[in-house]
Amino acid sequence: MERLQVLKTYKLYIGGQFPRTESGRYLPIVNEGKTIANVCLASKKDIRNAVVAARKGHESWSSKTAYNRAQILYRIAEMLEVRASVFINELENKGAFKQNATKEVHQAIDRIVYYAGWCDKFQQFFGTVNPVASSHFNFSTPEPQGVVAVLVDSETAFLSVISAIMPAIASGNSVILVAPDSNPLPALTFAEVVNDSDVPAGTINIVSGSIEELKSTFVSHLDINALWYIGGNHALETYFEKESSVNLKRVRVYADADFETEKWDSPYMILDGIEIKTTWHPIEKIGVGGASY
Repeated sequence: MERLQVLKTYKLYIGGQFPRTESGRYLPIVNEGKTIANVCLASKKDIRNAVVAARKGHESWSSKTAYNRAQILYRIAEMLEVRASVFINELENKGAFKQNATKEVHQAIDRIVYYAGWCDKFQQFFGTVNPVASSHFNFSTPEPQGVVAVLVDSETAFLSVISAIMPAIASGNSVILVAPDSNPLPALTFAEVVNDSDVPAGTINIVSGSIEELKSTFVSHLDINALWYIGGNHALETYFEKESSVNLKRVRVYADADFETEKWDSPYMILDGIEIKTTWHPIEKIGVGGASY
């Protein structure tokens, strides 16, 4: 008798755990007319749970030294290199040629290493010491925004995910990612890599679901500091920019879907996930006898 294959049900990744969606819904992933896996369809409740986890994760992740964050990003690249064949296979299962799938995975690994190198350098690149007319030191320093929601709607199902997540977490943000509808499997499998890479729980949260269904939760939630939309749906772009203005959420729209360009290998992608804060500090003057004034 032919053996009955046990299909994998890809879970959500929230707060360092792999829960099923509370709604109980799932979507079959089909290749050449045959179901190859099932993925959970996240509900609005799942997104709210992910925001709570991301806020806790941000506290832990942002408190780490920049050098330690670089080490952990490099660890992600190491773990991904070992499992590269799994991601190549998942891209092939959704119609990618082996050569293209291999190239996409290798570029994703290289991109992680690139942003690992920037973790402890972008502060000097974007920070400044400002000249002022009074007796003060005046410093402008980059700091993470907080919780960043990343909604990916792209045909490059894996490289787009890595290109969005890495600059966001390199600066100390935590992320909630909605995996691409076209092929959510690589993003959901990436959660397993993250889970084995010393990344603090809640730093990266990955869910699968309908952006159209979940969009209102993302724009209205007051504990999400920024929203990045990667895709070419003009109606969604307009919706995110308009509705997020109510609570002053920072919105970035990336309509350029060519993730192989140098635009995505740039510290200016990190700049989109930080805010510049300025500090004034009085200059202490030393007088006669060592007295300060």
